[in-house]
Amino acid sequence: MIFRYLPALMFAGAAMAPLGSHAADVSPIVKGGFDFGGDTVVSVDLSGSGGSSSKSVKAHQGGFVGLGASILMDSRVLEAEVSLSYKFSSIIAQNADIDWTVFPLDALVFYRLPNFRLGGGLTYHLDPTLKGRKAASSLNARYDDALGYVLQADYVLDKRFNFGVRYTSVDYKLHSQTTPSISATPLAPSTRASGFGIVFSMVGF
Repeated sequence: MIFRYLPALMFAGAAMAPLGSHAADVSPIVKGGFDFGGDTVVSVDLSGSGGSSSKSVKAHQGGFVGLGASILMDSRVLEAEVSLSYKFSSIIAQNADIDWTVFPLDALVFYRLPNFRLGGGLTYHLDPTLKGRKAASSLNARYDDALGYVLQADYVLDKRFNFGVRYTSVDYKLHSQTTPSISATPLAPSTRASGFGIVFSMVGF
């Protein structure tokens, strides 16, 4: 089982390796935010308090929380950030619920200005999964781990709090699926999970 996660571990190690020979301050970070957009993963007919309606799950949309490390170089100009987040989006109705989850591993490098930081880097998305509950319990789809990139710009407050916007580009390929018992659109073999988002992070806690 551990071999499935070796690419992610190698990815994080390679991202941090160039910093190893330089003086740096390493601090923990906590982050959170919300992403918007992406292709529709699935549309289903669900019943709720307002009657029957069709609802969709978007590949990039969802809230996320994560932990990681900030590596600030001695020059105070360059900063690297490595983090692992849990990202989730749900549809909730009377007869069925659907959850969309993924674990993004980000390795970013920023150029710091007095009150801003600009940068980007790679993101490796682990275990994208679509899972239904109740009447949609037969809906279950898994996607391959995927590599993409992130561009991000933050406003920095008190050298600890970062408020930013970001753009993520990544594509998912369908690995396996089960046929749902409810009315749903067929799952596409590939799905574009790209779009914009807002992010907040705090350094040191």
